[in-house]
Amino acid sequence: MQVGMVGLGRMGANMAVRLIRGGHEIVGYAADPAGVKAIAREGATGTTTLDDFIRALRPPRVAWVMVPAGAATEQVVTDLAKRMAPDDTIVDGGNSFYKDDVRRMKVLRDKRIHYVDVGTSGGVWGLERGYCLMIGGERDVVERLEPIFKTLAPGKGSIPRTPGRETTGGTAEQGYLYCGPSGAGHFVKMIHNGIEYGLMQAYAEGLDILKNANAKDLEADLRYELDIPDITEVWRRGSVVSSWLLDLTAQALVENPTLSNYTGVVADSGEGRWTVMAAVEEGVPADVLSASLYTRFRSRQSHTFAEKVLSAMRQKFGGHVEPPAGG
Repeated sequence: MQVGMVGLGRMGANMAVRLIRGGHEIVGYAADPAGVKAIAREGATGTTTLDDFIRALRPPRVAWVMVPAGAATEQVVTDLAKRMAPDDTIVDGGNSFYKDDVRRMKVLRDKRIHYVDVGTSGGVWGLERGYCLMIGGERDVVERLEPIFKTLAPGKGSIPRTPGRETTGGTAEQGYLYCGPSGAGHFVKMIHNGIEYGLMQAYAEGLDILKNANAKDLEADLRYELDIPDITEVWRRGSVVSSWLLDLTAQALVENPTLSNYTGVVADSGEGRWTVMAAVEEGVPADVLSASLYTRFRSRQSHTFAEKVLSAMRQKFGGHVEPPAGG
């Protein structure tokens, strides 16, 4: 299929390259000329204005937006809508708030432009591993775009089939899922990221306890000098707490056992806050997810080893660079 990619940063460029490798025709647009040149070298058609971008796409057009959530996405969707025609489709693959999706869908529906929201997980590793996709929108439009999702997703790979799913069918085993109408994809991704906060916090706190097992306040015969990199490594092998996040943590610790290259400033990109807000609206207790969010707030004032572990994991799985303290 022909796909237009707006935003050629860390995620957008990698997704465009994966689609090219999968046989799709890519038209790329970014405000940064360097990003446009880079994707053109991969075989895409590079454009430097939205007018040229739209002209390069054949109707019915598909424009996949990969820019930061919030004002940037709002502006791009608005600018695209002014240039697009009935039956064209805008796909928001970023981390937009699901209520914004519903609002945008209603505005675009009046113009007969389709809107699809795709929660995208995979970070900087997605180019090779594939992306887990959580999709919302009109079912028939989503089905029309399925070749795109199938290429971006990781496929079954080597993961064993869940017992009992032999006759279930569907696309979940392939790594992409139609979740429901507009907003459903980003809602599921929002909760995914809230859970991610909790998982990361649990690892970080546990490792901090291990690191401080030699505290002077402990009785002498109850102090332990523990090798944290080795512990994370052994946990990777047969342990019930093994995971990709643990793999990345072990990698960061073997590179620098003290994590002295991290300050412990841990950002939050919005989804954790929205998850807690959704829990309040639904009346659902979310103790762990709430606490992990508040810990990130605290990390911007004081920094523990746990926060350095969190920061290390974010850098490893998503290439996230620490913001300056107080920023």
